[in-house]
Amino acid sequence: MKLITNNKKAFHDYFISDLYEAGIVLEGSEVKSIRGGGVNINDSFVNIKDGEVFLRNAYIKPYENTGSFQPDSRKARKLLMHRAEIDKLQRKVMEKGFSLIPTKVYFNGGKVKVEIGLAKGKKLYDKRETLKEKSIKKDIDRAMKPLK
Repeated sequence: MKLITNNKKAFHDYFISDLYEAGIVLEGSEVKSIRGGGVNINDSFVNIKDGEVFLRNAYIKPYENTGSFQPDSRKARKLLMHRAEIDKLQRKVMEKGFSLIPTKVYFNGGKVKVEIGLAKGKKLYDKRETLKEKSIKKDIDRAMKPLK
């Protein structure tokens, strides 16, 4: 597995409960651009429409060495998942407060994969608590380091 991009903002803004792997439908030039690291999923989200899963608002940089046709860099891209997973996610999203957020884009066996997290939004005080816990953990690690 070769990691292309990671959505750290998702873990800061949401409680991620379940993670799912999905394939993504891309054009050839988009794959080449992703291989070069030209993808950003920080502001993107996933929605389910008519039993199909779509990645929205993900930015894939246009590949420079392509011919005259260049696909739109922010178009909706279809994600490939099993029907049972899609139905399960749709039921969860119907519950109050759940949404689908992409957390990673990576290559797995030569194919581009997107990791989707089932997320519930954090309140401001939850974000502060998470930052406080990280700070305490860093202080403890820093204090323990000279003892090794």
